[in-house]
Amino acid sequence: MTLRLADFDAVTFDVYGTLIDWEPSIIAFLGQWACRHGVSAPGQDLLMAFDRARADIQKERPAHLYPDILRRCFERVSGEFSVAVDLDERERFAATPHDWPAYGDSHAGLKALQAKAKVGALSNIDNASLASSCAKLGFSFDVVVTAERVGAYKPDWPHFDTGIADLMAHGIPRERILHVGQSLRADVTPANKLGLTCAWINRPGRLLGLSGEGAAEARPDLTVSSLADLVAVLTGARPGIA
Repeated sequence: MTLRLADFDAVTFDVYGTLIDWEPSIIAFLGQWACRHGVSAPGQDLLMAFDRARADIQKERPAHLYPDILRRCFERVSGEFSVAVDLDERERFAATPHDWPAYGDSHAGLKALQAKAKVGALSNIDNASLASSCAKLGFSFDVVVTAERVGAYKPDWPHFDTGIADLMAHGIPRERILHVGQSLRADVTPANKLGLTCAWINRPGRLLGLSGEGAAEARPDLTVSSLADLVAVLTGARPGIA
């Protein structure tokens, strides 16, 4: 499938992992925690322990706000490595989203797309953390759907249903929406099931959301390695990889 920006009136984004580069910060925090507590584990193992905990806890209903998701993840990781939970460390981990940096191509890419289409955020996050991330992106989304708003976490469908409804209120039908994500599990697979055209930004060296329930089923319509590449493909500056 050849994708062109002219075929879409809206582009919706997963934020964390796609626009915000959270993995190095998570690995650094957990690596320092492991060192303080005598845990000998590679950063990738710590990250995957976090990912397993996150995927499990985000299924719980009623849904927790994201800082509480991080608290519970910290407790699970501590238990997995037989470390007593330090409450101060847990609180610092819960606040880390406010410090996660944007990818270098995020601001320019988002602005380029917004010049031609509505740009939305469908994010597994709380409102306050997303506000901090938008400040780092230097960008305001036209449509915002957070886990706090819908009371659920992707890959559950309320994010998508709400985002589609918001865009339909702008006169944009689902077939004119392109969804973009880094997570196969939380974004590409549910977008497939909902019949949304979907692009996968497979950021080099990043792992969160690429495994676990549903990830193997993901079939993106387009695969790129950066937002800059996505913009280039959509504007016809270079061919894409289906």
